[in-house]
Amino acid sequence: MQPFMEWSDNLNIGIDTIDLQHRKIVDYINELYRATQENDRELVGKVLQGLIEYTSSHFGFEEEMLESNGYADLEEHKKLHQNFIERIKKHLDNHEKGANVARALTGELQIWLIAHISKEDQLYVPSLVTPPTGSVLTKMINKFFG
Repeated sequence: MQPFMEWSDNLNIGIDTIDLQHRKIVDYINELYRATQENDRELVGKVLQGLIEYTSSHFGFEEEMLESNGYADLEEHKKLHQNFIERIKKHLDNHEKGANVARALTGELQIWLIAHISKEDQLYVPSLVTPPTGSVLTKMINKFFG
């Protein structure tokens, strides 16, 4: 089966760890698409739950990196992340109540992710004093993904 969304190198922000995490979110979008195509409601629920957990960890990682670099618009960026998580939780809740949310949500996720990376995430890149590397990177990865 063809994936719904293919990673495009123009979505890279130049921080390998973040780019890899964004690609993982694309994997979740494609898994949601597959579950929808197979009409697998149980898998849809699992994918949505996994997406919530993974993006929460990713957002925490990204926010810690921004905080350690003194990013001026951190609070606004956090609000965007929080709103995203709340929207996905609402879709999961509606799914659990029997609504068919996955088909429309797949496209919504794709649009949101592309817009967020290409606009919001690109805004913070120039403000990074030092992108995460070495032991700082290891510590952050272990904290959020270990």
